[in-house]
This record gives sequence, structure tokens and C-alpha cells, in this order.
Amino acid sequence: MSKSKDEAATTSDKAATDQVKVVFTPSGRQGYVPVGTPVLTAARQLGVDIDSVCGGRAMCGRCQVDVGIGEFAKHGLKSGADHLAAVTAVETRYADKRGMIDGRRLSCQAKLLNDAVIDVPPESQVHNQLVRKEADGRSIEMDPIVRLCFVEVREPDMHEPSGDLRRLIEALEGQWPDRVTGDITCDLHVIQRLQSVLRQGKWHVTVALRDGHQIVAIWPGLKDQIAGVAIDVGSTTMSAHLCDMVTGTVLASTGAMNPQIRFGEDLMSRVSYGIMNPGGAAEMTKAVIAGLQTLIDGAAKQAGLSGEDIVELVLVGNPVMHHLLLGIDPVELGGAPFALAVDAAMDVRAAELGLAINPGGRVYILPCIAGHVGADAAAVVLAEAPQKANEMTLIVDVGTNAEIVVGNKDRLLAASSPTGPAFEGAQISSGQRAAPGAIERIRIDKDTLEPKFRVIGVDLWSDEDGFDAAVEKTGVTGICGSGIIEVLGEMYLAGIITMDGVIDGSKAAQNSRIEADDRTFSYRITDTVSVTQNDVRAIQLAKAALYAGFRLLMDKINIRKVDRVVLAGAFGTHIDPKYAMVLGMIPDCLLANVRAAGNSAGAGARMALLNQAARRDIEAVVRQIEKIETAVEASFQDHFVKAMAIPHKSDPYANLAAAVDLPLRILTDEDAPALAGGRRRGGRRR
Repeated sequence: MSKSKDEAATTSDKAATDQVKVVFTPSGRQGYVPVGTPVLTAARQLGVDIDSVCGGRAMCGRCQVDVGIGEFAKHGLKSGADHLAAVTAVETRYADKRGMIDGRRLSCQAKLLNDAVIDVPPESQVHNQLVRKEADGRSIEMDPIVRLCFVEVREPDMHEPSGDLRRLIEALEGQWPDRVTGDITCDLHVIQRLQSVLRQGKWHVTVALRDGHQIVAIWPGLKDQIAGVAIDVGSTTMSAHLCDMVTGTVLASTGAMNPQIRFGEDLMSRVSYGIMNPGGAAEMTKAVIAGLQTLIDGAAKQAGLSGEDIVELVLVGNPVMHHLLLGIDPVELGGAPFALAVDAAMDVRAAELGLAINPGGRVYILPCIAGHVGADAAAVVLAEAPQKANEMTLIVDVGTNAEIVVGNKDRLLAASSPTGPAFEGAQISSGQRAAPGAIERIRIDKDTLEPKFRVIGVDLWSDEDGFDAAVEKTGVTGICGSGIIEVLGEMYLAGIITMDGVIDGSKAAQNSRIEADDRTFSYRITDTVSVTQNDVRAIQLAKAALYAGFRLLMDKINIRKVDRVVLAGAFGTHIDPKYAMVLGMIPDCLLANVRAAGNSAGAGARMALLNQAARRDIEAVVRQIEKIETAVEASFQDHFVKAMAIPHKSDPYANLAAAVDLPLRILTDEDAPALAGGRRRGGRRR
């Protein structure tokens, strides 16, 4: 096909100038480069985000691009596959061995012959937006602190004496100028095995470069995968996500009970254990480190990796967990002024903590906010970013020690509230962790008071055909945290428990499931699972502490309502917002504006693992958060006492009453004025 006059003229101009125009999408960066320039080289010259581990040697395949085909009037050029040099034998060999989408090119091999539009797909971008459903679907921009660099090192020469390390550093600086940010240093353990690795790899090695200047690991030949682990060390449970540090992919997730729970279910019990037992703090540190090692090893085994492949850990936890992880006795956190040993972010070697990963592996621990508001709360703020929103937001990370943040872009306040482990199934007669066989959903018929329920691992409700057969393998073993919240909410809505949290024994005449239990009553769900009066009290105490905490912050910031509520924490993921509001665990607002965010602390840890800028961001934000210590606030107790009622003694909960048919609320003369004007349904004076 003959060329048009315009094309002929353009080609003639190219020959005369030996320059071609290249436009990269989606970044929009563009410029002129000499004819014959590899696409990867052009990208680097123009500051375009294309990944590579092998440094342009067509080994890793991470630099794949697509060529735009057609006329691009916006950019004033035409583009086509033939505007690049023909596919090379190296590319063909890679495609045959590893596979490649039709039309894709390796940008390190494809040379520009004419003007072209080059699209860089997300998986080829260094700072790609990573979204993983199994790790809560959050978008994270990839910019890990540890990067892999494949280099070719000059062999030693008798006539030019120089150490192997010097020539390795020279290779890094020369072949990866965009990744080296300062004078390169090297860990001793790397130097100790450097010579054998260089010769094993025939002078081709892969270096793990941390923070642009520190060699933390080295392998012979090309290594295209290293991993990091983001861990949320909760008081009751611990969870870990093992991530590919090159792509950001979550390779494995593990969880376990915190082994420290045998020293005390709540934080103050553990502080007391350390005070009362010489060496107790060290004993708890040893236990949690062993638990973390089990998590890490389990995740590595799931992913088919070894500890040697793990080069970075990020840990978050409340202040007591934070101190015990670092081997610091948390005794000072047991009483006012609740002084932290350190509130800044920590960056230490994993080996210093007794964690066995790659010998050069580091541990980054997010900063603490205050004596009772820890690195886990900082991670939640990082993940949910209330400091960037106009709306007044309440974030509640529900756990043994609930962290609470209230505010927006203008002002943020934070506090903790000692809710205890009841929300997670502990201290509940039939309570258990969320596992197959545990009741997680329940509904109670208001007329018959008969329950129907679902258990974890079975999709059927208990009144549906096939349920008995489906549940036969696990049985109905107990009730987990989300199930406890729902059953109490349903018992209140059905009139089985009163506003004051008393199981109404008179209802036994209506249904025999209401049974006498010493001087109180209980509600039997199955032959093995019941809700006792003590269970109701445990939840009342926990939710009253939670309400008092966020109401105190709302008072401090001088607001009567919030625009949205975020329920964080693994437990928060499974709570039905309606039942949380029915019990008074969260303030009254539109139910549509209540969101379960999943394990936000774990998500924040993952963000800090995969994006080094996130670390700097949260370190700056934490210093701006106002810390409120609930233990020394006089109004906390008043809020607590009123919050013992369901949903609350005097808060009208008007939005909830408009959406849910609440029981009539029996009020004293003192309480009634607070509800006047706010009451819409449910509520009468006595």
C-alpha cells in the first residue's frame, strides 16, 4: 500500500531529524527520542512508570506494553505495530516459555522506528493501583520500600584491583540510576556470602535494595519475587497478609488467637501480670513473638515460599502489644499519665525481635497516637483517611480495647475505650471465635419468639430443608461475636429483654425457650446454645464503654451527630449495622451511612508495607491528632451509665426509630425531656 503525501513527508522529516515522537498512556507523558530507542529507555528518559526487575534483559517480563493502533488526533500522530521494530528472537523465546498476550511487546526489546502511542498496562506500572478482593478490596498505589535489581557485575581483574562489593555497588549505580537514591551501604551478612553468590550467578545477581541505598539481600541469577508481611497484632486475635513486594498481590493470609490471652483477656490484666510476676513481661513478649513466627511461617508455606523470601514486615497493635513486641515492659501504661516509651514509628531488624525471616529483613512499626491509642489506630486512620474528608466521621475499631477516632479534615480526636473481649465471643457462656459451626446470624419471630439462625460454613437457615444434613459435619458449636450482637438485638426487638437489659421471665408463658436460670432467666436457641443474663450484662458493659468513648469525643469536638460511621476491625466486618445501632454500639445516624470497613488496621499495615510514602504520611498525621484519655474524664462515667440502657437511656435515636419498629421505651421524668422533639416512634413517659 502506498503512503500518503503527509506520511511520506513525516517519514522524510524523521529521517532528517532522526527523532520520533512517543506518547505514553495512561500517564500522558510524551517527548521526542532518537530513532531506534528501546521503549523502556524512552520511558525512563520521560519519567514514565514502567516496571522492571531484570534491568532490560528480557528475563522478568514485567515491562510489557501495548502499541496504540490508529490515528490519534489529540496527539497529532498515527501509531501502529509497524512503528516499532520487528519482534525479536528474545521476545519470541520469552513468549514461548512464559506466555504473553497477543500484540504485547517487551519494552526493553521493542525499538521505536516511528511516532507511536504506547500504553503501559496496570500490571507493568511500578506504582500501579493494586486492588485485592481477599484483602478487603482497597486500592493501594505500589511503591514498596524494597525493590529488586538484577545486575551484571564486572569480574575481578588483577590489573585493576577492587573488591567485589565495590564492583557490585558500581553496577547498581550504573544500571539502576533511577532506583539508587544515596550512598549505598550493605549489611554484613550480605558481604559474608557475596563472593560465593557472585560466582554462583556467574556475575549476574539480584539485589534487594531497601530505601534506595541499602543492600539487604542478594541472590545468584535472576530473582523476580520477594515478599513482605503486614500483621495486625490484636489483643485477642492476630492476622497476617503475605504480599508480593513486586506486584502487591496478596499471596496468603493467616490468622490465630494471640497466645498472650492466657496471661489475661484484657490489656490491663496483662499489664498486671507483668507487675505481679517477675519476668512476666518478657514471658509475654516471648509468647507473642512465637505466635507471630507461626503466622509468618504458615503464610509462607501457603504461598510456597521460604522465610528467606520475606524481606519486610509491618506490624501494628495497641500500645501494650506495641511495647511487648519491642520487648518493653508496659508497666507505665498501667496508670496515669500512661507514658509511652516511644511514640514514633520504629524501624528495626527482624532478628532483633527474634523473628526468623531473611537475615536482612526489617520490621516497620507504625507510630502510636497516645498511651491507650496505638499503632493499630494509626493504621486505621491511614486506611480510612478521615483527615481528607469534609464529612464528620466516626471510626470505631471494635476489639478488646476499642480505638475511636472522630473528626474530619479540620480536626481529628482519638481515644480508646476498654470494651473487653465480649464482642469477640469471650466471656459469653456459649461464645466462641468465628469458626465453622458458630451461629453468626439469627432472627426471632416477634409473635412466637421462635428463633431461626445460620451458622458459619452453611448457607441455609435453620428452618430450611436440608439444614440438619448440612450442619451435621460441624454441628452447632456456639455463637460468635456478630451472632451475639444480632441475638441481643433481636431479643430486644421481640421484647424478650427490656430496655434495661433484663431477660423478661414473664415471657416464659409465651415460649418455653425462656427458662429460669437460678434467680434470672435465659433464652435457649438450641439444646446446647443459650443466652444468659450474664451474657446480656457483658455486652451491655462493653457497648456502654464504647458509647461513652465516642460520645466523649463528640462532646470535645462540640457536635451532636456524625455524618457517617465506619466500623473497622475484623469483627466490624461481620456486624449488621442495624443491630449495632439497636444495641447503642454506635450513634444514631442514617443506616445507609454506616459502613463495615473490614480489618482497617490490617489494611493500613498493608498500605505501609507496599507504599513507603504512606509511612511518611501517617507519621505526619499522627502528630496532628488530639488525644483524649477517657480514664481521667469526669463525664465518661455519666455517659457510661446512661449507655447501659438499650439503645440508650436518653438519646432519642430518631433515625433508627424511623427505620426500625422499636419497642416502647419506658422513661423516667428525668429522661423524657431529652427525648422530646426527637421521639418519632417507640417511647412514652411513665
